Amino acid sequence: MLESKPNSRNVIPGEVFLSVDFRHRSDTVLDFMEAQLREALIETLSPLQLAYRESRIWASAPVAFSPTLIDCVGAAVETAGFSWRSMISGAGHDAVYIARVTPTAMIFVPSRGGISHNETEWTSMEQCAAQVLLYAVLEYDRRLAAAP
Repeated sequence: MLESKPNSRNVIPGEVFLSVDFRHRSDTVLDFMEAQLREALIETLSPLQLAYRESRIWASAPVAFSPTLIDCVGAAVETAGFSWRSMISGAGHDAVYIARVTPTAMIFVPSRGGISHNETEWTSMEQCAAQVLLYAVLEYDRRLAAAP
């Protein structure tokens, strides 16, 4: 997110606010990314004699979802005949909090134009693929029943 004041195309701003949201599965990588940003601020702004203030306003540790459940979702997607790929979500979905107390996974579906978390987000009923959730539950049940 970038905000400039005054926000006019023909005026040099007197103040700029920048917000950066880093996401990665590793705390080490997140710390490295933050350090790189701080270095870039110093290298870029100091020679220009521009004053700045930076701070971390929020942090959320990466959450690892259940490999078993992720495998079950993958098997379910294949059973349903869809293509899929593994994704990392750094968003604060409810699943992040549920994963603290029980094995968890998430199923994402495509949205037209890649637009997400927006009032114009739209996914067809076919792409919602509720059968994937059903197949994932059945696959997990099969695995539990087969476990010694």
